[in-house]
Amino acid sequence: MSTFMQNTFLYLSKSRLANRLARRYGLRLGARRFVAGETVEEAMVRVKAFNDRGIQATVDHLGEFVTSRAEAEAAAAAAIEALRAMDRAGVDAYLSVKLTQLGLDVDEALAHAHMRRILSEAKRRGRFVRIDIEDYARNEATFRLFRALLDEFGPETIGIAMQAYLYKSADDLEALLPDRPNIRFVKGAYKEPPSVAYPNKADVDENYFRLVARHLSAGGYAAVATHDERLIERVKAYVREAGIPRERFEFQMLYGIKESLLERLAREGYTARVYVPYGIDWYGYTMRRLAERPENAWFVLRSLFAR
Repeated sequence: MSTFMQNTFLYLSKSRLANRLARRYGLRLGARRFVAGETVEEAMVRVKAFNDRGIQATVDHLGEFVTSRAEAEAAAAAAIEALRAMDRAGVDAYLSVKLTQLGLDVDEALAHAHMRRILSEAKRRGRFVRIDIEDYARNEATFRLFRALLDEFGPETIGIAMQAYLYKSADDLEALLPDRPNIRFVKGAYKEPPSVAYPNKADVDENYFRLVARHLSAGGYAAVATHDERLIERVKAYVREAGIPRERFEFQMLYGIKESLLERLAREGYTARVYVPYGIDWYGYTMRRLAERPENAWFVLRSLFAR
């Protein structure tokens, strides 16, 4: 698919009007392929099914870029409820959150306070929480908050994601290495200018591998989040040659994409984890998945005309 299609989906992902229109029609607009449902109970059913197949999960209550304290408060309450639901369901899962959903654009201190509430609940329950990384404009604030929270709660309770398409990620990683944090490595799903991000896929792939290898060589835990089989095989070869135990890394994939590959990795004895999003704010997330793989757009078109 063309760059035009990718740019179109990324533009639509940030359109508030398109978001409102899409939510009127629910998950029927093709999002069922990428989103587990609208409620945490639906998400837990999906997570339990993955657990039964030897696959762990990370659960994400969808939402981002909120503009009011009330919305941020509701998002924090939903995150805490997700942690409680995990315990009720007895599933092997942790939580992912976005700082803009928790009020980062309203007040950085507000997002910090909500994260402390969520992490306190997670620590009490022996659960882990990862901060998802968002667009470049929020990158520095995200890492600033993460470092403060890491000092307070430790790498056993909080982790972060890092985008391989950003030039700055190598420096961000070096700054974090002394703490040996748990980092989820992704390629990056937002449209960024070539002044801050590698424009070519080959350069992104190479930087992705360098970041993962550097983190593992320094003793950190790496969540290798990619559907790229060549990258997966390259990481597998690296950890074998470097003698890095399988307890130090895992493979992650998104709900609805290449689940058979994730199952195969689990059967091979690797820790495998699926990213399970749920909630009514599914629109922006789905558009970014289509931007990453525009060929999936035909699932949306088929869903529109399905009875």
